[in-house]
Amino acid sequence: MEDVQVARVCDICGKRRGVGNNVSHANNKSRRTWQPNLQKVHALINGARRTITVCTRCIRSGKVVKAA
Repeated sequence: MEDVQVARVCDICGKRRGVGNNVSHANNKSRRTWQPNLQKVHALINGARRTITVCTRCIRSGKVVKAA
């Protein structure tokens, strides 16, 4: 059975959204999120071609073997 797909999470490193505050000049605070830069790529997983969602840092560092 396949793993359950979770939105906005890197399939390789597990990077997910960050949370914090917007802080105005008057020091007012409101909640905000930082979303990871995720891309859908065709990769070789156990010899098979699969579409996975990975962050650009994993792509750049070579943790993903792209399928042709």
